[in-house]
Amino acid sequence: MRPFDLTIRNATYACFVELGRAPARADIAALLDVAERTVDDAWERLHDEHAIVLDSAGRLLMANPFSAVPTPFRVTADGRRWNANCAWDAIGISAALQCDGEIETTCADCDEPIGLAIADATPSDDSLLFHCLVPANRWWNDIAFT
Repeated sequence: MRPFDLTIRNATYACFVELGRAPARADIAALLDVAERTVDDAWERLHDEHAIVLDSAGRLLMANPFSAVPTPFRVTADGRRWNANCAWDAIGISAALQCDGEIETTCADCDEPIGLAIADATPSDDSLLFHCLVPANRWWNDIAFT
């Protein structure tokens, strides 16, 4: 990874956390005082390296564990709300921010609400299971579906 791409990646994550939403290329460009095309180029390289995920229009879709689009995995932590890409990433938001959090989702099978608190890096319910429909070695074939 190029050093400048790492700077773009770090700024992308910092903005995601600060804003409570996905940053636009204009947000990153303004923060770093660079052209939007410079951000686009770096994001494309980061996408190719699986460091972030872009949609088909080149907009930020995922900066794991954060999702740029609404998902069934909503997380409240550190006084802000985010969407996570999956149950694993929902727990990962509290881990990444090193803070307690609350996760709201529903069971994919029966649609029952599921709430989980993370306190002191420990889930409130250790009986819940996380099931992946796609084997890990195929996740990047279609990471948005996975």
